Amino acid sequence: MILFIVLAGMMGLALLVAPISRRFGRDTGYFLAAAFLLLGALLTPSILEALGGGYVEESLPWIPALGVQATLRLDGLASLFTLLIILVGALILAYCPRYLHGDHHARTYILLTLFAASMLGLVLSADLVLLFVFWELTTISSFFLIGGTGPKSAKPAMRALIITAAGGLALLVAVIMIWAETGTTYLPAVLDNPEWLLESPYGWSVGALVILAAFTKSAQLPFQSWLPGAMVAITPVSAYLHAATMVKAGIYLLMRFSPVYGDQAAWQATLVSVGLITAIVGAALALRQHDLKALLAYSTVSQLGLLVAVTGIGTSIGFAAAVLHTVAHALFKATLFMLVGIIDREAGSRDVRELGGLRRVMPVTAALTGIAGLSMAGVPPMIGFVSKETIFEALSEAHFAPWAGPVAAGLGVTASVLTFAYGVRIFHGAFAGPTTQRNLYEPSWQFLLPAAVPAVAGVVLGPGVGLLNPLTQSAVANMDPGAVAPVLEFWHGFSIELWLSAITIALGMVLFFAREPVDRFLNRIKTPPEGELFDYGYNATLKFGWWVGAPNRSNSPAAFLIWPMVVVLVLGAGALFAYGSWPTDPPGTTTPYDWPLIALLAVASAALVAMRNTLAAIALLGVIGFLVSIWFMLAGAPDVALTLLLVEVLTAVVAVLVLRTLPPKFRRVPKLRQLPAAVVAIATGVLAMAATLAFTGHRDRSELGDYFLSNAEEQTGGRNVVNTILVDYRALDTLGEATVLGVAALGAIYLLGRFRVTRPASDPNAAPAPQLSSPILFQVTNWVLAPGLLLLSAYLFLRGHYEPGGGFIAALVAGIAIAFGYLAQGITGGTVPVLRALKPEPLIALGLGLSVLVGGAAAIGGEPFLTPLHLEFGDFKLTSSLLFDVGIYLFVLGMVVAAIDRLGGARREPPPEPADAAAPTPDPAGTPRPGGDA
Repeated sequence: MILFIVLAGMMGLALLVAPISRRFGRDTGYFLAAAFLLLGALLTPSILEALGGGYVEESLPWIPALGVQATLRLDGLASLFTLLIILVGALILAYCPRYLHGDHHARTYILLTLFAASMLGLVLSADLVLLFVFWELTTISSFFLIGGTGPKSAKPAMRALIITAAGGLALLVAVIMIWAETGTTYLPAVLDNPEWLLESPYGWSVGALVILAAFTKSAQLPFQSWLPGAMVAITPVSAYLHAATMVKAGIYLLMRFSPVYGDQAAWQATLVSVGLITAIVGAALALRQHDLKALLAYSTVSQLGLLVAVTGIGTSIGFAAAVLHTVAHALFKATLFMLVGIIDREAGSRDVRELGGLRRVMPVTAALTGIAGLSMAGVPPMIGFVSKETIFEALSEAHFAPWAGPVAAGLGVTASVLTFAYGVRIFHGAFAGPTTQRNLYEPSWQFLLPAAVPAVAGVVLGPGVGLLNPLTQSAVANMDPGAVAPVLEFWHGFSIELWLSAITIALGMVLFFAREPVDRFLNRIKTPPEGELFDYGYNATLKFGWWVGAPNRSNSPAAFLIWPMVVVLVLGAGALFAYGSWPTDPPGTTTPYDWPLIALLAVASAALVAMRNTLAAIALLGVIGFLVSIWFMLAGAPDVALTLLLVEVLTAVVAVLVLRTLPPKFRRVPKLRQLPAAVVAIATGVLAMAATLAFTGHRDRSELGDYFLSNAEEQTGGRNVVNTILVDYRALDTLGEATVLGVAALGAIYLLGRFRVTRPASDPNAAPAPQLSSPILFQVTNWVLAPGLLLLSAYLFLRGHYEPGGGFIAALVAGIAIAFGYLAQGITGGTVPVLRALKPEPLIALGLGLSVLVGGAAAIGGEPFLTPLHLEFGDFKLTSSLLFDVGIYLFVLGMVVAAIDRLGGARREPPPEPADAAAPTPDPAGTPRPGGDA
């Protein structure tokens, strides 16, 4: 289980960051770098096996009901990206201690570690559902990494999140379609049988969705705007995202699905065309940048375009070029980002117009920058030269259309010429010319070493590119099964690729020496500001949402009721259209007790409509709820009746709390508005009744209902079928609903937490706050009722598995006891002791957490999540459903406490902020230099 151990170890490192950082501060990065290398060492035997043509696969049960398992697989392609994630990650973490300052290092380390774990899980996933989960985790973690530098990073982070999350939705739809068509989510099975997709009606839809997901993640046109904006992140984050992780996820996805679509002309044409256009546009935009970090960002867009293009060629040389350039790009881009961070820290600027001559004061930094820049430019003997020649060879073999090869090679040379020009500009702008800042000095070796390692590796792996043959050949075998991968060599003789490289260097030098007229020409080309088109679409979507939600911003209840009533009208009309008629004597639809209840409900409803007094209306609404509860009881649903009755009591309490701040009477509604409302209400009621009657008696009792009634006691030990369905058979539904309500409750807690519900003093129609002349009467009543209600709550909870009751109902009873305590002590003002003791947030969190832990206990035992566990001690039997019900009890009790606490105004408003709270406070760690990116 070495793969799971390494993945779990990577995630566990995030938990260790906080305690370690309290002791070592920003030097925690050295510990994390060593831990990354240790995890890489643990994977070494598995990687060697994968490079030999094999693979290592491990699996754990996950969702057996859907045939989904948590399967990890390390093959040649996964080994390539695993090495980049771990080794480049270790270098970035070793770079962080000398770069970071202030007190935000712990957050950065935690997010970087979680991000690395997400990427590692992504490339190791052999199940499509698991792959999607880790894909989205990279999106979320990158959002927090990009958005962690203050207010200026909010918009770029949101842009990155929306674009990449949209690609994630496309990937999710593709996964669902693959599962629906093939019946499996096991990725190797899908890739080994491409005809399953290619011969299906879903095949090309899946391919288009995979391309969309990859293009958004890897910043291909027209989705490239998020990547330059992400440069607001600190330099270590940018280096890791660009060199080895985030943006490479899309490349990995395209490589992984190449066995299915790699030889299809439409796939090839799309990837090659979009990739080469992105490469040229990105390189041109990079050439006109003066900020070194922005230049590198557009450079990444361009290089990713080349990787997409050669991946789409669909031949073994194309796949080999993609693998080799992935390695080369990781090496020179990691070096350049780290060195730009050093220049920024030392010189206080990244603008080449403000820098110059730094080679005299920072010779080592200059040398390393020159090495990495030459590798990016494709100059021998760097690894970038070999990868660029391999790209030229691959592009010349494009065959999806006539003349595709020469055209693709020409466009590749164009992008490479621009790459050479901006690669030389990086070095010349910062290090050549007269020295403008003479008071600088070479940074410490600890700061330089992480950048020096990949720079030196790029020099060694140029002439020694043969060392990468096992990695390249094993990865190509995964992308093109049965193909013979080319042998990588530094010298190919005087080939066409060599002449193309010579042309690239020559034309690149021309562009460099003519940089001033080139700059003027590029600046005359008007392009919209980066992200403007996205922002326009984003704002238009928000305006559309505002228009759709306009009715819900009204103070009138009619605006909120109209949509549910329209839905009822549509559904009722649809039911009548579907059935047309109803049975003349539906079996068991009425009893002699129904008609008196119907008459009472009609009278109460009519009185409620005519009532103008708010308290009387609440009382009548409670009467209606009470009558409906009796009706449920007579229909044989005591659990539902008891729940509804308790909810009515609590609703009355909460309504009284709210009504304290409202006028004592409803406003008069004009006659012209009463008539349409009456017509809609009557039509809704008639149609709902008719639809109910049409549905009634058309089918016998369901097979599922028969199954529950026949097997519930034997399988769960419970006789209360309603409760066994909630906590045994459909516990996942119950947990999901509880989670949704918990999120809503927490939202209400924090939205209403700063405000007490009080009556505006200027409102002459507002009802006076209730003042009790004899509060002792309520207190004595509470002392008498509260113990009995709490005992009743415990009794209903314990009997819930056998008789009407359970966690939900028992919690409502306890909530009524708390409500009485509030009415007895809190209605006259002040705080309530019971509400000070019972905090809603811990109750909700503890309840949901306990329910999840109960489900996790089953999963640990090898059973599906939330499978009930049964223990027997002689005649005494215990089931885990009881603990699950405890969680539901705590959760519901927390919601009741939250409602009473916030709407009742029991908590005092926090003290006002001091007048000088808005004044900025000096950073104790010091202020970064001008132009810094921390």
